[in-house]
Amino acid sequence: MFNKNNTVEILCVGTEILLGNIVNTNAAFLAEEIAKMGLSSYYQTVVGDNAQRLEDTLKLALSRSDIVILCGGLGPTEDDLTKEIASKVAKKELFMHEESRKRLEEFFEKRGHKPTENNFKQALIPKDSIVLTNNNGTAPGVIIPYEDKYMILLPGPPVELKAMFNESVVPFLRKISPVIFVSRTVKLVSVGESRAETMIKDLIDAQTNPTIATYAKTGEVHIRVTASGKNEKECDSLIKPVIRELQKRFGNNIYTTHDEVSLEKSIVDLLLSGGLKVTAVESCTAGMVASRLVNVPGASEVFKYSFVTYCDEAKRKLAGVRKSTLDKHTAVSRETAEEMVKNLDAPLKSDVCVGVTGYADGEDAGHVFIACNVRGNIEVREFNFFGSRLNVRESATTQALVLMRDCVLKYLSNLALS
Repeated sequence: MFNKNNTVEILCVGTEILLGNIVNTNAAFLAEEIAKMGLSSYYQTVVGDNAQRLEDTLKLALSRSDIVILCGGLGPTEDDLTKEIASKVAKKELFMHEESRKRLEEFFEKRGHKPTENNFKQALIPKDSIVLTNNNGTAPGVIIPYEDKYMILLPGPPVELKAMFNESVVPFLRKISPVIFVSRTVKLVSVGESRAETMIKDLIDAQTNPTIATYAKTGEVHIRVTASGKNEKECDSLIKPVIRELQKRFGNNIYTTHDEVSLEKSIVDLLLSGGLKVTAVESCTAGMVASRLVNVPGASEVFKYSFVTYCDEAKRKLAGVRKSTLDKHTAVSRETAEEMVKNLDAPLKSDVCVGVTGYADGEDAGHVFIACNVRGNIEVREFNFFGSRLNVRESATTQALVLMRDCVLKYLSNLALS
């Protein structure tokens, strides 16, 4: 059973993280999932592959938190020390876990390889611990009891860590927690975080159970509603009235109330519901709009073509932008953006065409025009984004999706009224 504070600490192991060779996406994932469960997390730490520093850091984490989740360091090499140090701290001997050893052998056999002796290091498990099956790699995870606390050891590769966390750790945490926590996320576009918070300040000030919190994303605001109760049904009954109130206040700015639905999925679903096909023509985003759309399963039912018209010649030859328009207004202009979507729509017989042109760097970095054409109804928006080249491109991509959503909603609404 958790201590009364229900605190979870994240400890990521790896010199490559300290050196900036890889981005620590594991910590971001775990922090978000922990918050969804309504659990408190006050510390995140990264420590290199050094036995003494890892031991000291782990002891400190255990002195202030009920659960310590360790990521990485479960591999076969000598610098993979996490399990050995955790076992030392817990004063538990390691033994060969035969089921894990067998899974290792089968893993390599299926791939036509033979495991080296050091691979079997991964099958060593501390006594009196819970083994977490790794269905995506070779290193099993481990839950090690420590006094009235737990150490949860997860593999470092994100695809392995995420699957193991969802499949094994979430049920374990729910089992040992004295209460159930359920979260739902209301996702907004076209509303800034400060405005969104202002619009629900009375709800935030009055919150007890459920709790309400806002989070800024690129071009989006997420509002997380978390309730605690004896079971999921009780939590849902507390959350639903809050969701209804948020829907009343934000209306069409809400594109989903489900965690698993992304902005691009909501748009693909919208296009499917209207029987609409889409084409993208992109300059500074260079295919990022198309990429986000086709990441959605089922996108092939609505997505027709994608063009990257990075130079003026491509805008003329592929998008049909007139030379006179480029000469008079330049490639980054309202007029060019409009012609990019206007001329693509007819010959390719798409119902929707979205276009982006802008400056990702240089003196005018962040100045972007985005256009959308839905069966002849064209809207163009002008933006001035800030940040790095990548930030500008990502912001432009999100706003292109937002504009497409707005235009399709408007078209479908007018269609229903006619």
